[in-house]
Amino acid sequence: MVNDTITAIATPPGSGGIGVIRISGPTARDTGLALFRRARENGETTGFVPESHRLYHGYVRNPDGGEILDEVLFVWMQAPRSYTREDVVEIHVHAGPAVLRSVLDLVRRKGARLAEPGEFTRRAFLNGRIDLTQAEGVMDLINARTDRSLTAAAAQVQGEIKAAVETSREALLTIQAEMEAAIDFPEDVDEAAIDMNAILDRLRDLVIAPVEALLARHDQGRIVREGLRVVVAGRPNVGKSSLMNRLLRQERAIVTPVPGTTRDLIDEAISLEGIPVILTDTAGLRKTEDPVERIGVERAYERVRNADIVLFLTDASAPITP
Repeated sequence: MVNDTITAIATPPGSGGIGVIRISGPTARDTGLALFRRARENGETTGFVPESHRLYHGYVRNPDGGEILDEVLFVWMQAPRSYTREDVVEIHVHAGPAVLRSVLDLVRRKGARLAEPGEFTRRAFLNGRIDLTQAEGVMDLINARTDRSLTAAAAQVQGEIKAAVETSREALLTIQAEMEAAIDFPEDVDEAAIDMNAILDRLRDLVIAPVEALLARHDQGRIVREGLRVVVAGRPNVGKSSLMNRLLRQERAIVTPVPGTTRDLIDEAISLEGIPVILTDTAGLRKTEDPVERIGVERAYERVRNADIVLFLTDASAPITP
């Protein structure tokens, strides 16, 4: 458990319509109200007491000089009904870098500490709102690049893996309790009534089978989450860069008749049937005295070894060599 108040910009960097400053901790409400001035048609602004989970229109002002910094929306989420299970305030400002930085500076001057990367999610975990699998799902949800990876991440955030693990854990605890009762209290438990075959069946059905299913889904889940690593490899001038450009539908790699044009790895991301694919063009595989090209060939071999799929190209007019 932690007792300090943290703050950070909760939206990606850059200019845009909306940017969010998030504050979480015991003094989040007071910190936010010290900067917020509610917009009222009659001009009345004193004695404002916000309701939890309700948006209010108003302004952020500098409490020292009183100048207005931006027109904003303000929301307070009372603990434990928030992402971190702490008091949380969000101030929705216009997403200009200068505006976001100025409002964040005001919040920090009021005593809030700048949050570490991922600290809001860490507090959600520490406060029991989510488990580690759901915390990982939050990151996967943020980084999802296709509809399928988004669906998988959303299921993890909703606790799909957590539910499967808890079901197996409860089955193990029940079996453990039955076995310990038979050992510790033999006068109360009839050993003849313990059906070991039934216990083994429960172990297979409720523990072993679900765990094996989770393990079997690991590679598929990694591919959906991180992308399928596809490497285009082959000797020089067999059409690797041309294939790369055709798959990307743009002139990403340089194509010339000169062997050894590609000397370094070229990575690009595409989506195929909802699966993210990391496509890599590589240097032509051959022995060379050129030190730069030799480094490129070594990197190509390394990438081939770590690939999920290798698209190996050959020239139809030339035989395959060792």
